Formats: sequence, structure tokens, C-alpha cells
Amino acid sequence: MSARFKRKVTLKITPAKTDWILVGLVLGLTIFGLIMVGNASVVEAYRDFGDKFYYLRLQAQWVAFGLFAFSIACFFNYRRLKMLAIPLLIFTLISLVLVLIPGIGAKALGARRWLGIGAFRFQPAELAKLTIVLYLASFFSNKRSFLPFLALLGILVVLIMLEPDLGTTVVVAATSLVVYFASGASVWQIGLVGLVGLIGGGGLIFFSPYRRERLLTFLNPTRDPLGASYHIRQILIALGSGGVFGVGLGQSRQKYEYLPAATTDSIFAVVAEELGFVGAVAILLAFLFLIWRGFKIASQAPDDFGRLLAVGITSWIGFQALVNLGAMVALIPLTGVPLPFISYGGSSLVLALTGMGILINISKQRVARK
Repeated sequence: MSARFKRKVTLKITPAKTDWILVGLVLGLTIFGLIMVGNASVVEAYRDFGDKFYYLRLQAQWVAFGLFAFSIACFFNYRRLKMLAIPLLIFTLISLVLVLIPGIGAKALGARRWLGIGAFRFQPAELAKLTIVLYLASFFSNKRSFLPFLALLGILVVLIMLEPDLGTTVVVAATSLVVYFASGASVWQIGLVGLVGLIGGGGLIFFSPYRRERLLTFLNPTRDPLGASYHIRQILIALGSGGVFGVGLGQSRQKYEYLPAATTDSIFAVVAEELGFVGAVAILLAFLFLIWRGFKIASQAPDDFGRLLAVGITSWIGFQALVNLGAMVALIPLTGVPLPFISYGGSSLVLALTGMGILINISKQRVARK
């Protein structure tokens, strides 16, 4: 076990006790997300399908499926997941390759991110978040090797960037580095990977007109108000319109086709407009509390696999939430990352709920401190 994470503990595992506070927080965010998706999607749903509850019904189905997966993960012994680490990694890598093939991967908005089987579609890049956490936790709980870690991370990053999906790439890379650090990696190794990532990211921005435009828009949001800057300007208008207490639930004006991606990446802007600064801060505090709770569970895990798994799941959800919220308040460029539990979308929601179920499973076998 890494010296930086060593702790004096007894060998006695506390009796199984569900972390109801974390369960309540996850359920609360999920139900709130369902309400906000139904609220933010009424205009788009009526325009496209003549049914203002169309997206609400779809999201409700994903919520039901996600909560089913959440329940199973809560009671399925997390140690058995070790057996799934390699098969799931192979399946994820194959899926990430298939999604890039024209005619197999579904293309939308210039990106190939979906695999479809009939009416069912899922995003392999979302599965990659859970896969990398599970595999690294299994791998590093037995040994720690820098080059295999770097090779696997490089393959995943390249495949996800080819879709292209910069936001998910950032979340996967950052989460992987945290798990590696928690396993006892040296600071210079983390710094080396970070440096390579910065150089690679800079190269991608330089050689990609689309990403270069996003960076310039981030640096100067007023440079092209009806073009490249339109999205972030509409987000900021929504935030400013909300004031302290908001315009009222269901009263957003920006969702009337002014705000792009109102139900997905930009749903926080609708929340802030309708519930104001108070509602926006409440969401931020909820995610910060979830992150704190997750790392506390990691510190009390009964074995290295559980500890690293808890660190990885917490980092994944935490990074994704903070990247989304940071983009919404113009602290970082827009990356297209959904807000966990709240944004519309099945793959992200189901996998996030599965991850939280595993985290709660680990918490039920906490080690008692001396």
C-alpha cells in the first residue's frame, strides 16, 4: 500500500451498513435531473415530436434502468468485479474502434460517438470511464507498472479523441492519473504524464480549427456573438437572468431555442436561470459533498482494490461535474461534458448510477479505525 495513503486500522470490518446519506444524495440529484430534463425539453420535444413530454418519458426509462443497475451494484460484492476488469476492457476497446467505422458508428454534430442496435444506442466513451477505473483498480492493487499504464491510457485517449470527444478524454485522463497517484506513483511520473498531456492537448488545439476557435472564444466571449461565441453568451445570459433566487421553476426563457444543448451539456444554465444563484450553489455544494464522501469511503475501504475503486469512481464523477460547471461559468472552454445525474442522456446516467452503486457497496464494508 502506498505510504501516502497508509493508515492505522484494525482488521475488523464494521457490520454492513448502507450509507443512506450518499444514497439520498444520489437519488435526490437523479430525481432533480429528471424534473429539469422534463422542464428544459418541452419546447424542443413539442417542436420535433408534437409531444412536450417526449424527452421526459425517455429519460424516465433511463432513470428506471439506471436505478436498477444502481441497486444491483449496491449488493453485488465489489471484489467479484475484478473478474470483469479484463473482459470489460476488451469490450470497451472494441466498441471504441467500431464507433469510428462509417456505417457502424452513428454520426451526429460532426462526431461519431454512438453505437446502435435497433432503437438502442450507447456511447462507448461513457463506458470507458467505468472501465478504466475498474481495470486500473484491479491492476494497481496487485502491482504498479508505469509503462503498461501509460500505453493503455494512450490507446484510450487516442480512440476517444478520434470521435472526437475532448471533454471525455480530459475526464478519463484526469481520473486515471488520480488512481495512479493513489496507488503510490511518484510525483515525477504524474508530472511526466501531465506534461505529455499538455503538449498533446496543445497540438490538438493548434491543428484543429474547431478546437482553436473554441479556445479563442473562451479567451474572448464577445468576439463572434452570433457565431462561435453564441453558445457561451447564451449560457451567461441565462446565469445573469437568474439573479439570486431565479425566475421560477419552469419559467426559463433561454430554453425557448435560445440556449443550445439546453437539456444536455447546458442544463446547469437552465437550473441557474430558474433557481438563481441559490440553486446553482446548492448543486455545486451537493457535488462537493459527494466528492468528500467518496474519498472518505476510499480511506476506510478494507482492501487496496476497494480503495482504488472508490478513488476512481469519486474522481470520475467529480471531474465530470467540475468540468461541466467550470465551462458553464466560463472558467474553462466548453467541452461537451454532461452534468452527472442531471443532464439528459442514457449512457452517462446509467453508468454514473452504476458507479455510485459500487461506491456504496464499498462503504458497507468499511474498516474500523483504531
